[in-house]
Amino acid sequence: MKQPTEQQSVNTDPKTHKRGYFWLIIIAVLAFYVGAAWGKRDRSMTPAPSKEVASFLKNLSDPKALFVDPEKDKPDELDFDIFWEAWKKLDQSYVDEENLDPQSRVYGAIKGMVNALDDPYSGFMDPEETKDFDTDMKGSFEGIGAELGMKDNILTIIAPIEGMPAEAAGLRAGDRIIKINGEVASDITIDEAVRKIRGPKGTEVTLTILRNGESMTQDITIVRDKIEVESVEYEAKEDGVAYVKIIKFAEDTDKEFNKIVTQIIADNTRGIVVDVRNNPGGFLDVAVDIISKFVPKEEVVVWEQGRDDKKNAYKARGGDSLSGVPVVVLVNEGSASASEILAGALRDIKSAQLIGKKTFGKGSVQQLEDLNDGSSLRITIAKWLTPSGQSIHEVGLEPDIDVEITNEDFENERDPQLDRALEEIRKKIQ
Repeated sequence: MKQPTEQQSVNTDPKTHKRGYFWLIIIAVLAFYVGAAWGKRDRSMTPAPSKEVASFLKNLSDPKALFVDPEKDKPDELDFDIFWEAWKKLDQSYVDEENLDPQSRVYGAIKGMVNALDDPYSGFMDPEETKDFDTDMKGSFEGIGAELGMKDNILTIIAPIEGMPAEAAGLRAGDRIIKINGEVASDITIDEAVRKIRGPKGTEVTLTILRNGESMTQDITIVRDKIEVESVEYEAKEDGVAYVKIIKFAEDTDKEFNKIVTQIIADNTRGIVVDVRNNPGGFLDVAVDIISKFVPKEEVVVWEQGRDDKKNAYKARGGDSLSGVPVVVLVNEGSASASEILAGALRDIKSAQLIGKKTFGKGSVQQLEDLNDGSSLRITIAKWLTPSGQSIHEVGLEPDIDVEITNEDFENERDPQLDRALEEIRKKIQ
């Protein structure tokens, strides 16, 4: 027998011996049941195993299941047997057997579970939908170029993206979608609506919409196109005023914005108009990075309020090269989520005026959880509060100066909101 060396030790811990006996017992039990299974070939003469034995044998393919209680994390009074009962009845009776795809049914069950939360911003995405979402956030996809949301439980255009087919066809922020290609849209989720509206370049989709202040619906047919979004635009105006339009808080928006900051400084800018009208939001971290250019380091730019009203502060990260420059912010019904965070932070910290119309009111926080097969869960985990503690969710931000854009303004390409913003910023720098 090989003797212990300096690199080996003899374990005299009695707990180790107990573990050894435990595994011997397990091996003996395994041998017994496997032997019984092979030894008794005549099933008609063999009594059915008990539930405990059947479960034990079933779990041999996954040894972890032998030592984990499957009921451990199950909520009290939850009878999951009803799920499998319904599953089996579908298997036994559903007429189109080819539609009984197990994986699709699992995905459908998860979607139903999430939909039961009655939260339009939480959702489940299968692997294909997750890929589409990732592509969308990178700024390139095929569709109409509009962000959708829920307003008063009605599918609503949050914002048509500037220069994209939706805007060119005449869609506006706040338009309520009644039908998609003639199909009533009242009972579908945002994700389902996106899938119906998105499609290959050159194809058409018809939306039946009801516009604010109007009593009759109208059909708007839109030709889909490739959507490539430049997320920031810059223009030097007269009198040392910079006009910066942030179209979306995408992955690369902060990098684009940093280049513009360099140009703003080089142009000896005296005042800035930040335009987040029809900006549906995007990544929180990107919004915080951009806000950090305007306010001192360590200033709280937004509060995240989670369960039990616990608050987490997001603070400015430094590099506040624009903190000494006066700012006004343009907002409207299509300003949502990260746009509202930026507008609220600049108002509370820099006393920036908000000009335009009341914002959308999308002030909840979603966390994207990747699942093992490439699908994902979007879970609402908190709500946003402005630095002063004002809730955004389903409330929105009221402008300091309310300015309407009429149908006549749209038709004649006039922008009284921008005109008023330029007027106000020039007052500040004079």
